[in-house]
Amino acid sequence: MTQAETTPQHVYIEDAAPFDGQRITVKGWLYHKRSSGKIRFVVVRDGTGIMQCVASLADVGERVFEDIDRMTQESSLIVSGTVHAEPRAPGGYELTLESLQIVQIAEEYPITPKEHGTAFLMDHRHLWIRSRRQHAILRIRHTIVKAIRDFFDERKFTLFDPPIFTPSACEGTSTLFETDYFGEKAYLTQSGQLYGEAGAMAFGKIYTFGPTFRAEKSKTRRHLTEFWMIEPEVAYLDLDGAMDLAEDMIVFIMDRVLTTRMEELKVVERDVSMLERIKKPFPRITYTDAVDILKKNDIPFHWGDDIGGDEETTVSNQFDRPVMVHHFPAAIKAFYMKRDPQDDKLALGFDMLAPEGRGEIVGGAQREDDLDLLLKRIHEENLPEEAYDWFLDLRRFGSVPHAGYGLGLERTVAWVCGAPHLRETIPFPRMMSRLKP
Repeated sequence: MTQAETTPQHVYIEDAAPFDGQRITVKGWLYHKRSSGKIRFVVVRDGTGIMQCVASLADVGERVFEDIDRMTQESSLIVSGTVHAEPRAPGGYELTLESLQIVQIAEEYPITPKEHGTAFLMDHRHLWIRSRRQHAILRIRHTIVKAIRDFFDERKFTLFDPPIFTPSACEGTSTLFETDYFGEKAYLTQSGQLYGEAGAMAFGKIYTFGPTFRAEKSKTRRHLTEFWMIEPEVAYLDLDGAMDLAEDMIVFIMDRVLTTRMEELKVVERDVSMLERIKKPFPRITYTDAVDILKKNDIPFHWGDDIGGDEETTVSNQFDRPVMVHHFPAAIKAFYMKRDPQDDKLALGFDMLAPEGRGEIVGGAQREDDLDLLLKRIHEENLPEEAYDWFLDLRRFGSVPHAGYGLGLERTVAWVCGAPHLRETIPFPRMMSRLKP
């Protein structure tokens, strides 16, 4: 008998189905265990799923039973046996154990089935991500990322990577992380958009996808200081086109998640009927319409104020799918947003508000493509013109109408998963009071 015939093939748990009735090896960690007389049940996780292994004393002997009994939660191990379908077992498959090898006996695991406070779990985030719920959320995040890339790839967008260090602000100077760059002031990027505009003038349609940083002193469930943004930018696109693209992207993401991640959605106890409603078309209302909604709901709000989290919740609660609010007052929007030719007080921008009180997940606009008007906005904002000289070149050399938007990945993941706070939607969240682990 050859070595290949005596050593079962290593198989990841999520790939076990085609091996029904065959001998396999699983390498992972002890999720939990229980005993019933001369039977031991060992539940193993390997990062792709969990599988129950059933050990009979008659089959494996006393030594294996002793090893099982001395193993602690999260001990690493290698098991071999015959896999077979078992609808009652976690994951739908079960392993009849033939052999077990302990790789390491774990120390006493700090995260137990009892209730733990948020601070404790965040201090142990490096271990908390092993739990079923956190694991499910991060796998859904992976699927959303893949769906976004597929969405743009299928539409022949070019991935365009902007720098992390920047010499200037994109979203206002009050939320910049400043750093020394060989004697010069530099900042961690707030957005890849300005560089994305250069990409759009070179490639026609691009998207950026990377980490962004905001030094906002905010402790709400909707804010992180480091988060990931997806920002498409398209030449010869207007405001309506940007809203169309954002709508198509959200529908594409939702279809992908509902098709491939139902098990994970069950783990996080998500009401998928809420997600199944996310179909085109999304309602579109003006900022003025939104103000009317707030007044009808007795929310004290004045035209010209910025719509905050509570107001976003009130507006979005009127709809069963994302709503796009457009034509905001220009005074509360960024300098690069194009003004409405029919009313200079309005900006050609939009926010997409997710339902269920999730707030803004997409913000976009048509960009100002006129050199003189853009210069005027920069001076009005008291921004240093020399920091934007390269950006102004885009209006000097072949300027065209163009538009784009940014989607906050963590807010989208939180909405899809029904997570109460963004800290659960990224492996290691960064917040005002959280820089470790």
